[in-house]
Amino acid sequence: MTGEFEDRHGFPPGTNEVRPADHDDQAAACRLAQVTSAPADLVTFYDSIGGVTWADVGNGYFLESASNVLQRLQEDGIVDAGTDRKVHGLVIGSNGGGLAYVAGPDGAVYRTRTASLDDPELDKVADDLRQFLELLEHSLTRFIADGETRNL
Repeated sequence: MTGEFEDRHGFPPGTNEVRPADHDDQAAACRLAQVTSAPADLVTFYDSIGGVTWADVGNGYFLESASNVLQRLQEDGIVDAGTDRKVHGLVIGSNGGGLAYVAGPDGAVYRTRTASLDDPELDKVADDLRQFLELLEHSLTRFIADGETRNL
């Protein structure tokens, strides 16, 4: 993807990586499991993956590290997710357009409709983390093939 990026866009590529979890990331994943009702697959993900930064895929896709999720939780609290607003979620990432991704305790992943997390309106984008990651993969594959991304 980045090999021809500068020729196509006229500037060098930014950071595009899936960063493996280090010891600090794994400790943060353990802490996340202790202090929240984070879905088990999210904790497992953070035990292996430190973060995802795809700055140049469309507007960008970013999955925060477990320590960043914990910090946001401490600073901003949980986000009301789901249609009944009784489901509390964790902000786990964002797209480069300012929309946030929120994981509910049942594992479903939602996307905000606006950049604000104050009384957010959310749309469910995936039933679980695995499906969400597959959608991200499809967006990357499509971007590499034709420069477009999926609306995620």
